[in-house]
Amino acid sequence: MMNKTDRLSHVGNEADRMNSDAAVNDVLKETPMEPQMDLRTALEESERSLNLFHSNKFSEALALLEPRAKTSVYHAMGHSSILLLQAGMTFDPTDIQNAMASLKEALQTCQRFRRKYSVFETIASLFYTRTAERLSEEEMHAEICYAECLLHKAALTFLEDETMIGLIKSGIKIRSSYQIFKECLLLLNTAQNLPEQSDTFKHFQGGVNMGIGSFNLMLSLMPNRVLRLLEFIGFSGNREFGLSQLRAGAASNSLRSILCVITLLVYYTYITVILGTADGNLCEAEALLEPYIEKYPNGSVIIFYVARIAVLKGNLEEAQLKFLECTGLQQEWRQIHHLCYWELMWCHCFRQEWLEAYRYADLLCTESKWSRAVFMFQKAAILSMLPEEDVEKTGENVVELFRQVDGLMLRLVGKSIPTEKFVARKARRYSSSPPVPLTVPALEMMYVWNGFSIVGKRAELTANLLTTLETAEQHLSKASCPSEYHFDDQNLLQMLKGLCLKHLGRLPQAELCFTQVISSEKKINFDHYLVPFSMYELGLIYKLQGDFPKATSVLENAKLNYKDYSMESRLHFRIHAALDSLKDSTSTCMS
Repeated sequence: MMNKTDRLSHVGNEADRMNSDAAVNDVLKETPMEPQMDLRTALEESERSLNLFHSNKFSEALALLEPRAKTSVYHAMGHSSILLLQAGMTFDPTDIQNAMASLKEALQTCQRFRRKYSVFETIASLFYTRTAERLSEEEMHAEICYAECLLHKAALTFLEDETMIGLIKSGIKIRSSYQIFKECLLLLNTAQNLPEQSDTFKHFQGGVNMGIGSFNLMLSLMPNRVLRLLEFIGFSGNREFGLSQLRAGAASNSLRSILCVITLLVYYTYITVILGTADGNLCEAEALLEPYIEKYPNGSVIIFYVARIAVLKGNLEEAQLKFLECTGLQQEWRQIHHLCYWELMWCHCFRQEWLEAYRYADLLCTESKWSRAVFMFQKAAILSMLPEEDVEKTGENVVELFRQVDGLMLRLVGKSIPTEKFVARKARRYSSSPPVPLTVPALEMMYVWNGFSIVGKRAELTANLLTTLETAEQHLSKASCPSEYHFDDQNLLQMLKGLCLKHLGRLPQAELCFTQVISSEKKINFDHYLVPFSMYELGLIYKLQGDFPKATSVLENAKLNYKDYSMESRLHFRIHAALDSLKDSTSTCMS
């Protein structure tokens, strides 16, 4: 019997189901039913397509799936998923339209094979949980594939329609997808009590693991104020539960095993670095990758993550070789090359090899559509680190590059992307006449992407960065006519020096740097983000020193008492992760 909360959630799910049924009903009436492919064969062909994809044979993978995309839920989902990935990587309007058309067809295909409920069954389901005995296995697979396609369509709707209407449509689809995944989890739990299960059932279980695991993991990253709002409308997020579900999916030897692995890899190698405390589990990441390195020795996606893990471990030279290897493995999806260019650019930045870093930034500006404003700023910032004679050899005009940034910004739902807004604000210093140069823009961007946590793995590179910052500090102090940005630049250098000192183990000196920035709050004219970010870093220093109450107090202060500064959301994600980490540390000490 359902409790009140579950019943309300179920009512919403039934409303979503009825709406989706009505939306495709007319189309289904006009579409003749084609011969159905049996579930086992569909799964085998989908697995073959997945193998082709991870062997860099992207077109062949699509070609295998396309003929049966209207008669098999797995062919439909696989075909639309590849086109969605392509659209997300290219941002090309034609690719987006093709992916949307494929997703609409996929939803129609899945809808055909979903269980059709009578009015009496629909009403009864509001009071009693549906069990696996009441659905055929094909219907259960149709449910999980429908939920995945609905989630994919939500992402693409947001990409295609960047208005508030598009955001609302995406939100409704995401909620519907989440509710179906929750229902599938209930089905899975009841099915595990059945005496017999087919050998294809593991693929349904893997789908539930991936969907429930991904939702829980992503929701757990949200700051508390956002999470409370999401919980009010039916979402909930538990990080450990999410990770356990994804690990189970990764170990299930199902069609979605590698998708669970890649989700975990994204979490450990990117999300925890950019939005967390940079404490991703690299040992687990390597263990997850190991069987796929053997299975797909030349798979560009797999090699990419091998290289990314090497970066996070501080093995930059090894990482560079792997990224270069990755770019030579295939030419069909050059967007994978762009991922490698971004990483190669940073590898060279970490080593202060600015001319080499510039070449990859220039390639991104020329070839990629992801974020032209960020790429242009990055290119100009890197050139700013070079001596003037070296810049002249490139034929570039740094001032003109910075002046282009503002005009390249994208808008989503009528708003600027936070990182693009940040770089545009910084670049405006070059709009004045004469322009006011940024102090160490490439190192500031390194901090934005949490790159100091990577450089910190190499003491000699960290020491080199500290020398660069001290040189910039000396240059700034000699300015004959300080600009209105003078105190901002001084405090930026202090914060970045504090990071270097922290990673060199010189914690008291690092603490002084951060407290100096905080005490200079009233002198900062533009870069107001420096104070709350310095408080966050100071909180991490206190945590390293074992003073957990003081660390918690400083982090809470940064979270509650500052607002309307650059990259506020990013800092809130990092504070949320840090406070969670402190709770874990406190629990460990008490036990």
